[in-house]
Parts: sequence; C-alpha cells; structure tokens
Amino acid sequence: MQTAIVTPSTPKPGLYWEWRGHNIYYVKAGEKHLQRPSLLLVHGFGASTDHWRKNIDQLCQDFQVFAIDLLGFGRSAKPKLEYSGELWKEQLRDFISEVIGENTVVAGNSLGGYACLCVGAEYPDLVAGVVLLNSAGPFSQPETAKTQIQPSQNFIQKLIAKTFKWTFQQRLFQTLLFQYLRQRWVIRRTLQKVYLDQTAITDQLVREIQRPAFDQGALDVFLSVFSTPQGEKVDVLLTKLTCPLLLLWGERDPWIKARERSQKFHQYYPQLTEHFINAGHCPHDEAPDQVNPLFRDWVLSFSNG
Repeated sequence: MQTAIVTPSTPKPGLYWEWRGHNIYYVKAGEKHLQRPSLLLVHGFGASTDHWRKNIDQLCQDFQVFAIDLLGFGRSAKPKLEYSGELWKEQLRDFISEVIGENTVVAGNSLGGYACLCVGAEYPDLVAGVVLLNSAGPFSQPETAKTQIQPSQNFIQKLIAKTFKWTFQQRLFQTLLFQYLRQRWVIRRTLQKVYLDQTAITDQLVREIQRPAFDQGALDVFLSVFSTPQGEKVDVLLTKLTCPLLLLWGERDPWIKARERSQKFHQYYPQLTEHFINAGHCPHDEAPDQVNPLFRDWVLSFSNG
C-alpha cells in the first residue's frame, strides 16, 4: 500500500471541550463498537491532532477514534500555567471519563507517549491498552561513580553552567530563541534531522507545526515545558502498569536510541509487544502504511471485536 493512499489532503474538522475553564480541541472519527475499545491519539511536543491525519482515516474504519490537542498545544488554549506530565495526565483522564466514556486505548508519540503511559499506569480502570511511539520520559539511573576533576576545571565548568543558565533565564534571550525556533526554515531543518523519509516533510506539515507557535501564550508554554521538573520515572510507571503495552519504534530516530531504550522497557515490562520500523522520531506520520496495520491488529488481538 502506498503512503499517499492513506494520506488525506486536509485534517478532519474538530470540536472543543471545556476543561478547567480552557478550550481543548479534539477530533472524533468512526463509529463506536460495543466489543472494541475506542482509541485516543496524543501528539508530541510542538505537534497537534494534525499530526495524526494519516492514521485517523484508516483506524476509524475499525474503531471509534479520538485525537486531542494537549493543553498548551495545537488549537487548544495556551494559558500561563506550569506544564507537566501530571497536568496532561489529568487532562487525558478527564477526557476519557467525560467525553469518550469507556475504556480506551491511548497512543502517544514522544511527549504524548509519556503522558499516555502516565494515565495508563495511574488509571487502569480507564485504559484498555497503551501504545508508545518513540515515547519520551526519563528512566531512573543508578548513581554513577564520580570522576576526579581538577579544581580549576571544576570551577570553569560550574562558571559556564551558571552563565548559560542565567542567560537562558533572561526574557529577551528566551523570546529571541523562541522566535528563531518557530521560523519555517528552522522547523523544516529540524524535521529533516528526525525524519528518515524526507518526502514526508511537506509544506503542509511545516505549516501545521508552525501555526500554533504564533498563538497568544505559546512562548510561555515553551518556557514552562523546559523549566518544569521531570515527572515520574518511566520504570516506576511501568511497575504500576497492568494493561497490554505496544511499542512502535522508529529505529532511525536520532533523538532516541530505540534499541537501547527497548531493553529498558523489556526489563520492567517483559510482556510487552514491539515492532521496529525503518523510520525516524515520528513513525506514525512517516510510515503510516506500516504503523496503522500493526496498531489495528494489536488492538483486535486482545479485544473481542
């Protein structure tokens, strides 16, 4: 099957749901099946429901499918808050409870994968399964032995670190950095680094990523995400997880060492299912013709439909 066949020219129109006084954008497609769980698709950092356009049309033939813009991203509101995995976990929990209304398979890419793992681990009564596509999130690391550093080297390193931290905390520098990162040519160059198939980097994709970066509040969201302390460690979450887990790895991802990270997931959740795909950081968008059937067949394997 050719990728072009499964790719609609424009994303599906969506709806708004009010959560804690803020408008949350989501897309809904397909019919509800009594013996099959609904699917909830969650984008990564800087992306939106648009990033799932190649998956929704295919998956909705067999499932009721939802895709959501996390608070602070896409077409959702961008209030000045402390953004964290905890916040998005609560958003997904309430969306499943209030909008979907049944056990749901949650699937997320990168940052969205971490949010999905959080909600799957903490709310097993709401989540029927978790799908992670090059998921972000920290593992606990054993304390490493300290190497001996000359006092002069140690002083210089600390000085450089403090200077960099001070510089980044200056509002002018933060604003200039954000303005630089949201330029189309910078977005395209970043995508070129993390997509194996360069033909998947279309003008439409670049526009979809750039557009929310010009919304009011986007700068504060950007700064909050990078200043908020890391959340619960992935290994801790995996010890709480009880539902089926599917890992879909774009193994040519330069940001995530898929094979090494896979071993850690196996260590803490050996009963998982996984597939490696010849793609980069966003396999669902780059190789939907491979991801969609794997996703579909895995959900059908443990549901009754």
